[in-house]
Amino acid sequence: QVQLVESGGALVQPGGSLRLSCAASGTRISLYYMGWYHQAPGKQREWVALINSAGKTNYTDSVKGRFTISRDFSRNSIHLQMSNLKPEDTGAYYCNSYPAVFKYRGSDYWGQGTQVTVSS
Repeated sequence: QVQLVESGGALVQPGGSLRLSCAASGTRISLYYMGWYHQAPGKQREWVALINSAGKTNYTDSVKGRFTISRDFSRNSIHLQMSNLKPEDTGAYYCNSYPAVFKYRGSDYWGQGTQVTVSS
C-alpha cells in the first residue's frame, strides 16, 4: 500500500521560510503527477503546487513566485520550498497524486500532513 509521510512544518514569522518534505513508499512517484495540498483552518483542502514526471510545474496564483515544488526520484520524495510566508499560508500541508489521489482499500488515502503556522 502507498504510504506518504510529510514533515518540515513549524511555527514561523511572516516573511520567513520553510522547506516541507514528503517521503513516499509503496509506489514510484515518477509514474504520477504529484502535488502539495493546503488545508487552511475551517477550509476545504486544495492543491497549491504540482509537478509531473517530466518536471513541469504549476502553482496557484496565491503562491506563485513564493513556493517552489521539486522532486527527488532517487529518494522517492517531493519537496516544497516556501518563502515570504504569509498568515494565509497557515494550515496543514499534504502531498498526494493529482488529479486523482492515491487509494487505499477503495478509499482516498491521505497522510497525516504537516502543520505550518505563520504568526508573529
